[in-house]
Amino acid sequence: MITTKTLSQVNVGYAVKFIVLLTLATAAPLVGVHSQWITGPIVNMALILAVFLVGIRGALLIGILPSTIALGTGLLPAVLAPMIPFIIISNTLLILVIDWFRKAEFKNKFWVGLIFGAGTKYLFLFVTSGVVMSMLLNQALASKVAVIMSWPQFFTAVIGGALAYGALKFLRK
Repeated sequence: MITTKTLSQVNVGYAVKFIVLLTLATAAPLVGVHSQWITGPIVNMALILAVFLVGIRGALLIGILPSTIALGTGLLPAVLAPMIPFIIISNTLLILVIDWFRKAEFKNKFWVGLIFGAGTKYLFLFVTSGVVMSMLLNQALASKVAVIMSWPQFFTAVIGGALAYGALKFLRK
């Protein structure tokens, strides 16, 4: 049996948070500043905020779109198109690790979760980009692509996490 909800049954607060975070994550590649160091932290901030504000399911949905939009707008070079599924998986890993630590019972769980989440994202992209790109591109170009998918991924996730932490502190006031 299919059920439908009327507008009065929809959690408007949840919907607004979800739409704002989705807009933030998907608009970041569109702002015209095609820099991994600007777009990456904004997208990662939106993903991390989503874990805390709309939950794991909402965060996972938000994690799917930014890389596709980045490819379409030219922020992500066309040569990286085969990496889109791996970028989505890396966003999923970041979200899952942050969520796991969010539920943990120890001090500094946000920061520990952020470091482990960023590290997991970085390692996954570093390994998969090296393998995927070496199969598709010449070695010189594959090496350049591997750099984009390596250490900057860790730092843009950490910067995004620090921004998310500040935003969460602000929202709690």
